[in-house]
Amino acid sequence: MKILKKFIIISLIGLETLYSQTITLKTAINKTLLNHPDIKAFMLRIQQSEQNYNAVYTSYLPQLDLLATYNPTKTYTIQNSGVFHTTQESGWSLGVTLHQKVWDFGTTSSIVQSSKVDVDIAKESLAEAKALLIFKVKSLYKLLIIQREAIKVREKDLEAKKAYLAQAKALFEQGLKTKADVNRFLSAVYAAEDALSFTKASFKKVKVSLSLYMGMEIDDSVKLQNSILKKKLKINKNLEYKVVENNNKIKIDRLNIQKNQLIYKSAKNSHFGSIDLVASYYKYDALNNYNLSSVGISYSVPIYTSGKLTALEQKARIGKIIAQKEKDSDILALKEEYHSLLIDIEHYNQTIKTKKAQLSSAKSTQEELNARYKEGLATYLDILDNIAIVLNAKLEILEAYYSRSIAFDRIEYLKGKL
Repeated sequence: MKILKKFIIISLIGLETLYSQTITLKTAINKTLLNHPDIKAFMLRIQQSEQNYNAVYTSYLPQLDLLATYNPTKTYTIQNSGVFHTTQESGWSLGVTLHQKVWDFGTTSSIVQSSKVDVDIAKESLAEAKALLIFKVKSLYKLLIIQREAIKVREKDLEAKKAYLAQAKALFEQGLKTKADVNRFLSAVYAAEDALSFTKASFKKVKVSLSLYMGMEIDDSVKLQNSILKKKLKINKNLEYKVVENNNKIKIDRLNIQKNQLIYKSAKNSHFGSIDLVASYYKYDALNNYNLSSVGISYSVPIYTSGKLTALEQKARIGKIIAQKEKDSDILALKEEYHSLLIDIEHYNQTIKTKKAQLSSAKSTQEELNARYKEGLATYLDILDNIAIVLNAKLEILEAYYSRSIAFDRIEYLKGKL
């Protein structure tokens, strides 16, 4: 019976392990990109800019207008033998007008091209939104890994302090230690329990945030890719060039410069007017029935507009200069952040190396301190100091791995990598 019970328990544990939730980083990213409203909004903006391009493009195409009028009564003046007579009759007219732009010195074509650039800007904005969202998901996913590992570290710390408390109580009963030893270790246990509770709460907060991003529930026992924390980014001399060249914001800046150049060209050429083909046909029924048709070319040029066209041209010229300066500013900020990240990565590498050495040293002295404490050659303060060193070293190593990994991810984001 006991063997059967043991077999059932092992089987249940095996099934639980088999069917436990597993979420890879790629899955978390894909689900977030599929469900996040920001991505859907940017996709709609692409469609919106495409429709705007279609609307502007119609300026190239013929425009056909239908005009109809009807007058139930209208007074007409008729001359007969030098005498004017008036009469009131009903009348109507029906006609169509065709208008086709022939040439306007690039005014329309520049506007059409600028609206096409707007479509490209919308696409690059979507790529930027995706890259930023991927970076956020990576941060949350890796923070979830770190918080879980921190819980394990805190649990071991609490377990060790409870063991020291039990030992202090036993030594106190034997008259080998004072009540102060017991109380100090008891206080350490309470502090460790509070710290563990805080870490568990932090884990749950991160889990909730990632769940909302992904649009699905995440189990507390979810399996994660812990190995991704130790992956490194290859850093070489060409990386800075790739960051500046491929950064989504810089690409948008370049497109904005191109757009403003086209708008400036359109505003400048608008001074030269427009050549248009005009054709019309009308049928009139008012006293007499007759048809009227015309086909011709018209040229209109603005002579005096109270300075409106000049102001629009100067506005467009300034917009072009602003777009260039914004690109220069963004490149400067991008390079500054990039080099700052490289310095941080170097610092985190040194922290990992130093804290690992500190942890190894603290662990090697732990057994010796325990023996010295029992013999009265070390105090509870020595024990707690060593425990604190071990705890802090473990937590700081985790934090350094996380911060270094996020710095790598940030460079990937700056590089516009999806």
